[in-house]
Amino acid sequence: MTSFSLVVPLTLLFSNLVSQQVSTYSQQATTASPGDLPAELRARMERDRQLTLEINDLAGRIHSEADASALVDKFAGKFADTLPPSWMTRGIRQRLAHAEYEAVSDPSRLIPEQRIADVWNEYVREIGASDEALVTPAELHNLRDADFAGAQLLWSRGQNIWAVSSIYALSPDGKLAEGCRPIETLRILYDVDMMFDNLRGARERVRRGTLVSEELRKRQENPLPQQKITARLEAHATNNAFRLGVHVDNNPVRLAESRYIQQHGPYILNGVMEKLFDELFPSSD
Repeated sequence: MTSFSLVVPLTLLFSNLVSQQVSTYSQQATTASPGDLPAELRARMERDRQLTLEINDLAGRIHSEADASALVDKFAGKFADTLPPSWMTRGIRQRLAHAEYEAVSDPSRLIPEQRIADVWNEYVREIGASDEALVTPAELHNLRDADFAGAQLLWSRGQNIWAVSSIYALSPDGKLAEGCRPIETLRILYDVDMMFDNLRGARERVRRGTLVSEELRKRQENPLPQQKITARLEAHATNNAFRLGVHVDNNPVRLAESRYIQQHGPYILNGVMEKLFDELFPSSD
């Protein structure tokens, strides 16, 4: 089993959440009160909530490699219905659990933001993506700050996997550490690869010298009058064609990956991603 097999499931872990939990729950749960939902959906939502609570608890109290293994197993179990079994073998989970335990027990084993940026930029250059896809440690830190602050805010409004804040490495003062735990690192890779607008937002905040955590703190200290926030799905008619939310993908990473696969084939790209993973999570063998 190659290390690429671990990159795929853990990044897909978050994308599967988008397609399943966000789409299913938001389309059904936001249109009705909990009591009006079908019993099967209510039961599924409660199971997911309980599992998320367990994951958040485990991530915050890792004292042994067995604890780390339990955490990784919970993540794997959450997506057992959507991921092929070969993508979450015992060997793969043990490798991630070992790295997670080392990072929690010894801060020097955290993955530095500079290291993540260097490895990611090497990948960007290899696949021929535009310079826009290159990242700096400051941008990654700002991105992490937004994810962490958002998770803390969302947790009080509903427990879901996106709001698990205990996967983040913190310094003694409660702020984000300069390095990352392995599971958080995979979350970062998902953001810069699949949710590139998040990086664009972080880049703009770096330019302005702001952090989401600071902006939220200021709002809490000086709250604005409560406003009702609503969301709507807009329909567009173009050339007599009806469409919903159609847009052109301008993610430079995804465009480069697609072009790279056309030119070299998927197996070569897999090898490049395997190298990325090995550099971030060296084997202990």
